[in-house]
Amino acid sequence: MDGGGGGGETVDGVLAALADPTRRRLLDQLAARGEATATKLADQLPVSRQAVVKHLAVLDAAGLVSGNRVGREMRYAVRPAALDVTARWMAALAADWDRRLADIKRIAEAAERDARQRRRNEAR
Repeated sequence: MDGGGGGGETVDGVLAALADPTRRRLLDQLAARGEATATKLADQLPVSRQAVVKHLAVLDAAGLVSGNRVGREMRYAVRPAALDVTARWMAALAADWDRRLADIKRIAEAAERDARQRRRNEAR
């Protein structure tokens, strides 16, 4: 997959990380809380703390979260830059499809106009 502008690896990593619903829920929780420990996050999910830590590692590798040690705790927070790169890629992809659909519409409308004109000419 090409993320365009050299962001392909970032986009690939983000999309792969977000493919899992548990990781999306973790990201949602972190976005709502600002930051949280794996223990606090696990309290809100039907998975163990160890599973949460593994999911956070995948999100971290994709650049979506970062961990910051505060005393004995590791606190995680959302890092929006990778999401921004992915959102820009998706917006560019959507714009490309919009252009293609507009071209198809224009061609179809022109073909319809031509067909109507031919029918009028034949009726004369």
